[in-house]
Amino acid sequence: MDFPLDHQKICQIDTRRLLFLMTIIASFVLLFQFLSIPYGNVLQSLFASGKVPSIGTSDQSADEFFPNSEVIFAVVPFNNSILSNSSVSRVLVRNINESVLGGITNQVDDRNGGPYGNSEVNVKVDLENEFSPVEEDESSSIDSIPDEASEPGHISQAGHVSFDNVQNEDNALTLERNRIEYNDSIPFAPALSPVASLMNLTLQRNMDTNLTTSVISGTSNLSSFGEQEKTTLSKDKKLEAKRTGQVTSKNNSILSTHSIEKGGFDKPLKPVMSLSEMNLLLQKSRASSRSMIPRWSSVRDQEILSAKLQIENPPIIKTDRELYAPLFWNISMFKRSHELMERTLKVYTYREGARPIFHQPETKGIYASEGWFMKQMEGNRKYSVKDPRKAHLFYFPFSTRRLEQFLYVPNSHSHKNLIEHLKNYLDSISAKYPFWNRTGGADHFLVGCHDWTPAETKQYMGSCIRALCNADVNEGFALGKDVSLPETNVRAAKDPLRDLGGKPPSKRQILAFFAGSMHGYLRPILLQYWENKDPDMKIYSHMGRGKTNRGDYVQHMKNSKYCICAKGFEVNSPRVVEAIFYECVPVIISDNFVPPFFEVLNWETFAVFIPEKDIPNLKNILLSIPEEKYQKLQMRVKRVQQHFLWHTKPVKYDIFHMILHSIWYNRVFQIKTR
Repeated sequence: MDFPLDHQKICQIDTRRLLFLMTIIASFVLLFQFLSIPYGNVLQSLFASGKVPSIGTSDQSADEFFPNSEVIFAVVPFNNSILSNSSVSRVLVRNINESVLGGITNQVDDRNGGPYGNSEVNVKVDLENEFSPVEEDESSSIDSIPDEASEPGHISQAGHVSFDNVQNEDNALTLERNRIEYNDSIPFAPALSPVASLMNLTLQRNMDTNLTTSVISGTSNLSSFGEQEKTTLSKDKKLEAKRTGQVTSKNNSILSTHSIEKGGFDKPLKPVMSLSEMNLLLQKSRASSRSMIPRWSSVRDQEILSAKLQIENPPIIKTDRELYAPLFWNISMFKRSHELMERTLKVYTYREGARPIFHQPETKGIYASEGWFMKQMEGNRKYSVKDPRKAHLFYFPFSTRRLEQFLYVPNSHSHKNLIEHLKNYLDSISAKYPFWNRTGGADHFLVGCHDWTPAETKQYMGSCIRALCNADVNEGFALGKDVSLPETNVRAAKDPLRDLGGKPPSKRQILAFFAGSMHGYLRPILLQYWENKDPDMKIYSHMGRGKTNRGDYVQHMKNSKYCICAKGFEVNSPRVVEAIFYECVPVIISDNFVPPFFEVLNWETFAVFIPEKDIPNLKNILLSIPEEKYQKLQMRVKRVQQHFLWHTKPVKYDIFHMILHSIWYNRVFQIKTR
């Protein structure tokens, strides 16, 4: 039956309306799905077979997916309620011309991996990256009691997510159980961008036996993400934050509930890792190296790989004329590694960089380690090469102490310009030479003793090997990659061995000794319990300044059985090496401190480690050590001493060689090839 013409038109109009209505409904469904479901699922509904494009499986670079954009991570503490928590981690993509979101910006820099390699990038955001300098009395670091906190300020270093009021974990949990890696995708809310489908994120839960923290590590073909300097607290606010930190651990309750009358310092919340746990983590890091695969192969890489095989299968040594076996985790491996370093290793030192920050070492005071190493590395003929193509390692010869001295703006509460200076230097190096780009910096190293070094270098130099005095495993120090640098207080640059040694054990009349300024939260606690409380415990807030008082300080160390090495603002202290220098058994009270040369030295054979929470029991702990054991500890301090001494000309197994060896050793066990 034929309909009239106008009826056909009406049918066509109704059909168009129906199609339009269906389109609106479909759009509404997709919009609802996009807003209510993690966008990974939405994307799967838009691509065939549920396959979503991924950087990890594509030849395209990040710039081709998102031109003129950068990835920003806003990381919040992870706990068991993250699925129901509205403040979950977010991944955002924003134009580089937009303002910084929350003060946290991770810029993509193709020097550190780029689209060409399979680099693995750890993205770790510290929620309390504080910076609050105070003025420095220059003489305090030279002519008076050594004090690692005499520098102008303190930075709480970034690199690990930390948070307050964390519930305790059962002490019976083992380290491996505590470090569970979750390979499932992390939920993001709201779904703001499909960038998460371009990255393979791994949530790694890092916990110790008492406390819990979390970090989020990302693995992708993107170059390393640099975290822009955060807005930081003023001096007063930072000190207040230090004083009001809360502790929920039952084991730490004695410090958290007992407020210090002279200022009210409480112990801030920090997950605590024992030396044995650090050692397990070190072994684990070697088994899963995060070093980037080089863009092209090198003969030098093959030489290092050959050395690695020989180090892993060394001739067995039980005794040695030059070395004392009980001091080492494995004397056979160390001996073989050191021999191969002497025979194989070549280092290229970049000539670029203007004085005084570059090529002008400071060889006196508490930052002397970086200066002495620079002086002896640049003047060394055995390990140095002029042709960078022959080098296994590349050295950045700058002083973090002089960087602060000449570039920090007093009372600015910012070190952004210091970081920018290093960035410009690295830009010039990577533009002139191909070596940084070849490995993403994995075969480059720096040596810095200033407390600010981790914060100044993490953004643009975090992929290289960093020898750091401020070696805090809970604040970005990467076991297996970074090296714990000994902090040495050199009083006489022309005679670094002046006053070496101390009294024999039988003539040491003082049980324990400490003297130092009241920096950080820990020392006021130490003094509250032990200053003028016991004649056997010589614990002082200070001993004055000048040559006379300095002599008293030295004589106290020479006359003490145990020398207390309590942390200041940061975990490191020159007292650790000083105790060894004066043959006094070091008592290290600094949670999460990675002791120098930890890769090879077993510190528990010649030093005593006391958790910060056990300060009230300090004397009882020391008295509980049998006299026979003390004498053995003291004897081993004398045996390990050779590894912590500076000489005007380097001597085999001395501190220069030990620093260089730790750098070499970590490179050997981190190297990756195609």
